[in-house]
Amino acid sequence: MEKVSTTVGSETYLRIKRDIIFGDLAPGSKLKLNGLKERYETSMSTLRETLNRLASEGFVDAMEQRGFFVVPVSAEDLTEIADLRILLECSALSASIKQGDADWEGNLVAAHHKLHRVENLLLAGDFSNKEQWKRLDREFHLALIQACANTNLLALHGVLYDKYLRYQMLVLTYRGADAVAEHEAIFDAAINRDPRAASAALREHIHKGLVHTLEAMKDGSL
Repeated sequence: MEKVSTTVGSETYLRIKRDIIFGDLAPGSKLKLNGLKERYETSMSTLRETLNRLASEGFVDAMEQRGFFVVPVSAEDLTEIADLRILLECSALSASIKQGDADWEGNLVAAHHKLHRVENLLLAGDFSNKEQWKRLDREFHLALIQACANTNLLALHGVLYDKYLRYQMLVLTYRGADAVAEHEAIFDAAINRDPRAASAALREHIHKGLVHTLEAMKDGSL
């Protein structure tokens, strides 16, 4: 019975988190328990547990006497997230390049190949599957740092990446060939075991993505 409850709770957590990241639950909106109970077909206790978990990760605000709200967005918040992502991801990438074995290389090659195929569709104007695009983008960035041998860093990076992803999904603008070239540069440097070049390319990639998203926010896309 406990196993079933845990599975239901995990599924509810993933669904609500996904809907926050992809904007189906809008920034700043109130998360009314009765509506969520019906929408996600779960119990009140599971909902409260899930929302408190998302609050601990920074996706939900739990306000005493007022209830739960989706965390609002701001340029300042996005900048902080991007800065932290650069700090953690570049460190993890350097360690991963130094410690990665043949399996790490193989996983990285596969992840980059799958992402590149989707990027080619995007360059051709096909935006029919934005969720797959961002899932493969995440898999590529995770493959880069997977061999860093620091489970706490990987866990923290996962939360930061999802926060960063939420902003990208809310504005949903694609940087096109520039982003593809940046991924190529990161990949080539990593495969060639050059941590300095790989970190520099990754830092530039995240920074340019930040600037692009901030500009879209100023233009009223968010």
